[in-house]
Amino acid sequence: MLYRKLGNTEIDVSVICLGTMTWGQQNSRQQAFEQMDYALSQGVNFFDTAELYAIPPRAETYGRTEEILGEWLHARGKRDQIILASKIAGPGEDWIPHIRGGKTRFDKNDINEALENSLRRLQTDYLDLYQLHWPQRKTNFFGKLGFEAVAEQHLTPILETLEALAGLVKAGKIRHIGLSNETPWGVMQFLHFAEQAGLPRIASVQNPYNLLNRSYEVGLAEVSWRENAGLLAYSPLGFGVLSGKYLNGARPQGARLTLYPDYTRYSSPPAVSATQMYVALAKQHNLDPAQMALAYVNSRPFLTSTIIGATAMDQLKSNIDSINLSLSGEVLASIEEIHNIHPDPAP
Repeated sequence: MLYRKLGNTEIDVSVICLGTMTWGQQNSRQQAFEQMDYALSQGVNFFDTAELYAIPPRAETYGRTEEILGEWLHARGKRDQIILASKIAGPGEDWIPHIRGGKTRFDKNDINEALENSLRRLQTDYLDLYQLHWPQRKTNFFGKLGFEAVAEQHLTPILETLEALAGLVKAGKIRHIGLSNETPWGVMQFLHFAEQAGLPRIASVQNPYNLLNRSYEVGLAEVSWRENAGLLAYSPLGFGVLSGKYLNGARPQGARLTLYPDYTRYSSPPAVSATQMYVALAKQHNLDPAQMALAYVNSRPFLTSTIIGATAMDQLKSNIDSINLSLSGEVLASIEEIHNIHPDPAP
């Protein structure tokens, strides 16, 4: 396993991070335990979760993923071996009314409430990284293109949010803070106020990044590199699409897009066309398509860690093994050729 520093901290995190959002819905408690045991045995020391999980979010499974992770931590007694990250959900009255009425504000009250509940479910007294899952303001995230200038009221000032998080850092309940689904403006605002007021600095940005969506490279990659706030890449396989298993209309039993056909972000005709080309390139060089896609993400200089998720152990083992794959100059050049033909078909 390879390790990189988490932002400006002294924490070494594995370049492969274990994602958890399927636990409690697609994966059982027993399967989740098996995944964590194996990942740790392979040197994966970074686990990422969220109060929102399991996915798709439902009131019946709210917080269940954190509960399973906490049960494993309690059973194994290895909390000190894990760099543990979680997130507070943002607002979403139309799709997560079961989480604080869908009206989360990133103020002291809501942040404290969310964190205390996460710590209880995780059976720990601190988190290594606590992240804002998506912005409170309306902006470009979850695949939205085009910025709409909307006058918004009752937004929590970023300085107030940082002050609330700083209080939890001082109390020892979180060690470091991060953002998720953010824009370059948002990241720079958090960095500006942290420097101006002497408050905790953003250590990471968890955004989508994969061969079908390299939009992070425009603006955010430079921020990550110059400000040492590296990317935690989620959806590195685009909901599993880049493995090629959904090509030609295939819908494997138990697979995410089979169970949840509304998850179409990476299944548009341009995305399918690009996927066909990436899969063909991998096969031309005797590479596993999923491992090639992950190896590309792993190799980016602005990346801290790649968050993998798997519903089956063979997938998990293959995904973790991607850390051992180094792509040749010829393969990298061919990836850029495909990207030029299909630039970000699934932002």
